[in-house]
Amino acid sequence: METKRQQKISKLIQKELGEIFQREIQTHGNVMITVTKVNVTSDMSYARVHLSIFGPSHEAKAGVVREVNEMSRHLRGLLGGRVGKQLRIIPELQFFEDDSLDYIENIDNLLRS
Repeated sequence: METKRQQKISKLIQKELGEIFQREIQTHGNVMITVTKVNVTSDMSYARVHLSIFGPSHEAKAGVVREVNEMSRHLRGLLGGRVGKQLRIIPELQFFEDDSLDYIENIDNLLRS
């Protein structure tokens, strides 16, 4: 159960990371990255960031997640520049692929057939 503080920080990080991905980060290939969910630990030291990646193939999506995880220190620095006045500690970022859209598409395909 998340506290209100954790929820507020999660929403703030989600909003700011979404803008960072949209405006400042360039990835290889034609992919669009959306931050779908952020979970912050109770001590505010780690944030699990779930990304929805619109790209060509599943392998390419895994490569993008790997690339984003390698850039996590740089992304944390950019995030700190944006929310440094609001947060005392900028959490370390861990990125994961959000495959809920693929799951929904699979269910739709099964229902159609």
